[in-house]
Amino acid sequence: MPKSKVRKKAAYTPPPVSRVPQKVAGPTHPAYIAVMVAMWVLGLAWLVVNYLAGPSIPFMAALGNANFIIGFSLIVVGLLMTMRWR
Repeated sequence: MPKSKVRKKAAYTPPPVSRVPQKVAGPTHPAYIAVMVAMWVLGLAWLVVNYLAGPSIPFMAALGNANFIIGFSLIVVGLLMTMRWR
């Protein structure tokens, strides 16, 4: 039986190291963190006020179930902001 050819693998060569310095982002500005936390608190406050006094506040009563969309969207925006927080 004929002997099969042995393939030679090339030796592993690591990719070349880039000598260009990479710009590293610094910490998040304190105002960004304040806005992020304010979104959470504002969304939570919107939902609490809707539950406790929603029918007695004219514009909230007119919004109806849209109050839940507003409250939860404020909370979600705050949570999405955490992805950019350093």
